[in-house]
Parts: sequence; C-alpha cells; structure tokens
Amino acid sequence: MKKKIILFMVTVLVFGACNDDFLEKSPIESQTEATAFKTYNNFQTYAWSLYSIFDNAEKINGIDNKDKFVQSLIGNFGRYEGDFLAGYLSVYNTTEPNAYRNQTAVVPSSGGGWDFRYLRIINLMLDNIDASEMNDTDKAHWRSVGYFFHAFNYLELVSRFGDVPWVDKIIGEKDMELIYGVRTPRKEVTDKLLERLQYAEANIKKAGDGANTINQNVVRAFMSRFCLFEGTWRKYHGLGEEKKFLDEAIRVSKELMAVYPRVNSSYDALMCSESLATYDGIILYKEYVKDILLNAVGHTERTSSGKYEMHKSTVEMYLCADGKPITTSAVYQGDKTMYKEFRNRDRRLLYQVVPPYFMKTGVNLNFVENPASKNPTIYTGNEDTQEYAKLLIELLPQNGAKRLPVFNWSGTMNWMSPNVIGPGQGPMASYSGYYMWRHYNLWDTNSNMAWTNTCDKPIFYIEEVLLNYAEAMFETGQFSQGVADQTINKLRPRAGVAPMIVSEINVNFDPKRDPSVEPILWEIRRERMTELMGEGFGFQDIRRWKKAEWFINQEQMGCYIKKSDYTDKNGKIAPGWEALELVNRDGSKATGEGYLKRFSNPKTDGKGWKEAYYLFPIPLNDLDLNDKLTQNPGWK
Repeated sequence: MKKKIILFMVTVLVFGACNDDFLEKSPIESQTEATAFKTYNNFQTYAWSLYSIFDNAEKINGIDNKDKFVQSLIGNFGRYEGDFLAGYLSVYNTTEPNAYRNQTAVVPSSGGGWDFRYLRIINLMLDNIDASEMNDTDKAHWRSVGYFFHAFNYLELVSRFGDVPWVDKIIGEKDMELIYGVRTPRKEVTDKLLERLQYAEANIKKAGDGANTINQNVVRAFMSRFCLFEGTWRKYHGLGEEKKFLDEAIRVSKELMAVYPRVNSSYDALMCSESLATYDGIILYKEYVKDILLNAVGHTERTSSGKYEMHKSTVEMYLCADGKPITTSAVYQGDKTMYKEFRNRDRRLLYQVVPPYFMKTGVNLNFVENPASKNPTIYTGNEDTQEYAKLLIELLPQNGAKRLPVFNWSGTMNWMSPNVIGPGQGPMASYSGYYMWRHYNLWDTNSNMAWTNTCDKPIFYIEEVLLNYAEAMFETGQFSQGVADQTINKLRPRAGVAPMIVSEINVNFDPKRDPSVEPILWEIRRERMTELMGEGFGFQDIRRWKKAEWFINQEQMGCYIKKSDYTDKNGKIAPGWEALELVNRDGSKATGEGYLKRFSNPKTDGKGWKEAYYLFPIPLNDLDLNDKLTQNPGWK
C-alpha cells in the first residue's frame, strides 16, 4: 500500500487527460493511451488510483464523491453513516435528523450517487487490455482487477437505484442509444456482475500485486458480500432466482473460512490498530502512514465535533453474557442505571459505547483528580464508579487500548459517563448518554490539527464473511448447530457471550423480536448488527431484508437518569441535571427520574418509513436530460 501512495502521483498524469467531455470527437486521452497502456507496469501504475474508491473523501480524482457510497468506507463519519440511516444510531440534534424517519427525503436536482464517471476510469483501462503487449495471463489478471472495481461500484448503484444503465466500455459520440437510453433491468445487471466476478476469481493472480492488494481472496470476500446482498434482496423483494447468488455466497465464504480459520482475539483491535498487517482474518485494509496519508477518524471522536450516538432500542439488541436477550436473561440487571444496564452484557457494547464511570476526589486507578471547581457535580449513586475502568484494563491489557476516563485530543478529562450535553462537558458528549467511541484509542497521534491519525481501517475481513455464510446457510435451509459453531460461536468468546445453542431458540427466546422474522434468523441478524455496528452496513441490510420499517420507526430515547444522583456540594440537584427532559417508557413526560428524551416513534406524527425509500430517487437533472429515464416508484 505504501507503494500505491507513491505511484498515485504518477497516475495523476494519466487522469489529467481523462476529465474532458466524453463526447469530444478527438479525446485528449487518445494522445496518451498508446503509451500509457502497453506493459504490465503501465497497467499497475494506472490501477493504483482505482483504490481511491475505498476513500470517503468528498472528491476522488476530481469526481464528487461526498454522497456516493452508503457503507463501510473511511471518511470521518463514513463508517457510521449507513447505521445512522438504518436507525441504529442517531446524531446530536434537538430535532429529528433522519430524513427517512421524518419523511424529509427529497428528489435531488443532481448527485445522490447517480454518477458513472468512476466507471469510465475503469473502462478506459479495460478497453486497452487487448491491444497491450502483455501475455494472455497478465491480460486476464488486469481484466480481473478491472472487473472487481467495476462490480464494487455497481453494487452501490444497484443497491441505490435498482435498474441502472449497464456501462462496460468508454462511451463515444456514436453511443447515443446508451447515453439517452433506458435503464438496464437490475437482474440483468447483477447477473453480469456475477459472471464478471466469477471470471475475476478464476483469473486474478492469487497473491495480487503484492501485500494488501486486490487478489483472489479479496475478490471472494466481495463476492460473499455482493451475493448475499443480491440473493436476499431478490428473495425478500419478490424478484426470484435468488438461489444462485446465495449458493455462491456460501461457496466463496467457505473458501475464505478455510484460508482464514482464526478470528482475532481482540474485537477492539480491528478499528484501533496502528497496523492491521498481522491482524488475524484481515483480507484487505486501508493503510495510513505518518506524513504521507493520514485520517481524522479517531481525532473526531475525541472532540466536541463528534456526531453519532446510540439510543436505547439499539443498546437493548445486545445479548447478555448468558447468550440470552435482555427479555429472558437471568443475569440482566435492568436499565435503571447505566451501570446495571451494561453489566453482564455483550462486551462489544463496551467497545462501541463509552461505559459509565464518575471521577471524584479520592478516585485513583490512574485517574487524574480534577479540582472541585472543574467537577461541581457529585455522583451519589451506589454503583462502583471504577467498575468499568477496571474491566477495560482486564479486557484490553495491551498498551494503547481504550481506558477510562476518556479525554479529548488535548488531554482534557471527561469526569463522567454518561456525559450528557447540557450538564456534561463539551468534548465527547451526547444527548442520549450513549457516546460512540469505536475508533477511540490512546496511542494515535492527536493535536489541534485534525488529520494526524495513522490507525489502519479494515475493508474486508473474516468476521463479515462468517456472518455472510451463516445468513446464506439459513436462507438456503442449511443452518445448523455445526454452522453456528463455525461462524457465530467463533465471534462470541471475545465478546464474553455464551455460545449460540440453536435448539434453544424458539418463538419464546425473545418476545420483543419482530414476530414476522423466524427466531433463528432474528438471532443471526442480531449477531450481524452487533458485530458490525459502526461499519455502515445497516442501511443496506434493513433494505435487503425489507425490514426497514421495523428498525426506522423505533422509539428513540437515552439512558435512564435519576436526577437526585447528581447533586452539588450543598446536596441539591445540580442545575444542569435538573433541566434535563425525561420520559417514561411509553414516551410520556417523567419527573425526577426517567429516560433522556430523544425522538418518539415517527408514526405517531404520521411520518416514518415509506415504501418508496427502498430505492433512491433519480436526480431531476438526469430525468430532464434523458426523457427515456423513469423515476423510481413513489418519488415525485
């Protein structure tokens, strides 16, 4: 990857000739194609820049990208965005921020992901392979690399819009029928994508072009993701012919499970490692290098500019240590304090949301004592304020891991969690009390300059593949205890959760599940949501399952607060805590103690998820330019 960073500057020379109008009679790129696409090294140099699709930067090679992708990319908030759109998370706001909950999603004039310019960059390479000096094996390799990136882009297009134009070549002035034509049916597009990915799997170099490059296992990892997505979309949206996709998801996932038999012992390390090169199960990752390529993901979580928080409905999806949901677990202690709520729970919750603690005079365990003037609130609850500080040291003993108390990039300590906006401190505060800290670690460089982080970020890894395999096996009627042991039960030990016992999961296992979903499938989906939280898969998942309404239209509230637990030095409730709005479980106003008020079920106000939202709208400008384009159903 370091080599790609350096060679990227070379590719700018190539791309500098690729930005003019594609209807130009004498394209400027024709002056360079004869020399730019002759040898293996020419193609390798050109292809490095294709990796920019894994960024979530606002522009990629001059192309607007800020709203191009939904899931699992690298920008400051890119990894959370898909889970926010799914309703798993919320953002710091006093008014409902989710356009799908408050029905403020509109047809854009332009943008929205209806963009085919990146495909042109790929097709320029593909169109020049046959005329190159390379041998047949090398030609097949670079065709495979191109097919991978082509399919990666098309998954997002199909996910958003359904039917989309099929573009597999550089478009010229003679291609008016394609330029101003109709959309290609979704099933035709995805069938072609599957054929291309199968070709790529068979013809790409097994080791790619060196460490951390597109290789056979990366192609298989993407096939696992793509085939599960398309197979389940076809099944639950009534399109039919889903089996071939689900079967392929199973096949390639099994191949990868044989190559990557171990799951890394540290869940937190996936997002908080200086180098993922030796992380068990990593298939492809984004490498960041000091003074060369930096990110600001961890820095942003350690400022007052953080954006995402969890809410109670999502917190309650996490299992308890005995492997049971909170509705039936014998070890769940209730939610009347955040201490009790997080006790005996799936430890992935601790790595995703800042656990509770309180700093006061006399607290040691590496706490920095604050003067009373900086800590005017006294916590009078009965819980051990150091409980989770000690637990994190036990769970993450390695140097540079998560620790309590949290502090911002400048070293300012937060003296409590929940750190609620209002009575709390500015850095790392939220309205719900459930502050997301998935990328927080103590070793990464931080300063008043935001872009200083070098923490690597994953793109493909075995944990996702295991979950894809489990789900595809269920969807084809093959899920069993053996499959659970091969997949979900490999993930649970590091989360401190008892193994899944398939025979115990029946209609009474979780009375709060969506009753229209089979109990075992609900638990497979729960595991996926828990394991991949903060990775951005949520919005595609709830749409392919055709279950968006259940997740989007949730009552959202924060943690339970007893105001009398937070007093001043005179024993009176501290003003900031007294001013908080609280609600009862049914959403009615509460006094003295209750849940932090956030957002009610949008259906109570006649809003919420609409059927039209399963597909994105085509921008108005494109409809105006091409009268053969038709808008997706339900969008005006």
